[in-house]
Amino acid sequence: MDGIDVALIETDGESYIAFGPSTTRYYRDEERRVLRQAIDEASPLRDRAARPGILREAERLVTILHAAAVQDFLSESGIDWRSVDVVGFHGQTVLHRPQERLTIQIGDGEELAKILQLPVVYDFRAADVAAGGQGAPLVPIFHQALARNLDRPHPIAVVNIGGVANVTFVDGGDPVACDTGPGNALIDDFMRTRTGRPHDPAGVNAEQGEVDEAALARVLAHPFFARRPPKSLDRNEFREWVREQADLDGMSVEDGAATLTAITAASIAAIVPLLPTTPKCWILCGGGVHNVTMMRMLGERLAPAPVESADAAGWSVEAMEAQAFAYLAVRNLRGLPITFPATTNAKAPMAGGVVAVPKIGSLRQHSSS
Repeated sequence: MDGIDVALIETDGESYIAFGPSTTRYYRDEERRVLRQAIDEASPLRDRAARPGILREAERLVTILHAAAVQDFLSESGIDWRSVDVVGFHGQTVLHRPQERLTIQIGDGEELAKILQLPVVYDFRAADVAAGGQGAPLVPIFHQALARNLDRPHPIAVVNIGGVANVTFVDGGDPVACDTGPGNALIDDFMRTRTGRPHDPAGVNAEQGEVDEAALARVLAHPFFARRPPKSLDRNEFREWVREQADLDGMSVEDGAATLTAITAASIAAIVPLLPTTPKCWILCGGGVHNVTMMRMLGERLAPAPVESADAAGWSVEAMEAQAFAYLAVRNLRGLPITFPATTNAKAPMAGGVVAVPKIGSLRQHSSS
């Protein structure tokens, strides 16, 4: 919930990927408040089409802000909107319970297509979840396309540290992937509650604190961490478990940040024995890469395999997710699968996403009036 990433790529949805410009439109505090409230109020939902209360407001907010972010990006980059073939729109996940065959991403793809006057592919997860898959992670096929020809020792593990952390194992064949556990979500929630700040900038609080090793061991005793891939999580999956097992209320800000950062690093490292073989190289992307303390902890836990950022590999730490959904949108248009048995536990490789095509003559610019 940091903001909206926008990225341009040129791709065939398979091996050819050329990077264009990218940007981030950061959410304002009030916008984040609406999104947090929407996530809280989505918890009891059983109908993925329902938008009660704040969820209706949040969906409209997400749609309008994404439209403005795309329009501003194209204008500032000097890109003619008519040169764009398709927009991949993930939306904001407010609930993810694949065991109940339920996943909800708010954001109106039809309205976005109408505003932008461009085809939009959205609702990427639903088909996989409806068929009994986990519906996450979705980016492994993109990670594989990037990593397959990368001049690094193989096998390669690509880790995205967002609200939840996920890993893609690349060593030929279809990718193997899963969510590994908490990413930044628990750290961000803790910092907001204790300090009013939305995150631990660069991990400076964690660097000054001490890890409660006993609390770390209790948290990692959760059966999820021993379960083999594929597996996935809701952003708030471990909120209560960590509250009960880590006793964060009794810690200082620094010790709490250090312990939560160690939980993320240790849960990523815990996936190693569950992968087909041990990765020889780790490439990290997502907001967690900016947490210097987390990168240090991961380097220690994943040694002797080298750990580097996506930027160092010639990719993009910031734009990876946006680029991935542009890539998935093209795969949708070409009828190519985006999920696989070894990434989401789908029974077979599956296409995903819904295409919204703008109606001729509808307005391209949104007016707040």
